[in-house]
Amino acid sequence: MKLPRLQTKLQAMTPKTPRREVVQTGFRNQFQKLYNHDWRKARARFLQANPLCTYCENRFGRVTEATVVDHIIPHKGDKTLFWDEKNWQPLCKYCHDSIKAKEEIKQGYM
Repeated sequence: MKLPRLQTKLQAMTPKTPRREVVQTGFRNQFQKLYNHDWRKARARFLQANPLCTYCENRFGRVTEATVVDHIIPHKGDKTLFWDEKNWQPLCKYCHDSIKAKEEIKQGYM
């Protein structure tokens, strides 16, 4: 029977779904230009000087390596607030992605 071969040929002929365009209005893309080479250098210096997660240390009494520099007050594109090191805190990825994210949602930042 030729039907299975015909189905595979038809599948090969159907056009593939086009790639989705990235919409430049999302949160990540809106502020992405701030996270450049200068930020990566400043972030590395900050984490070298502040290697421990402040949430783990202060809230849970445990020692965890910080891997994320978090803005205490979300900068929302404000360059002055973005570069203000007094507004930075070292966090581990878990605390940043879970605890801090929940706090920001409650406060209406996200």
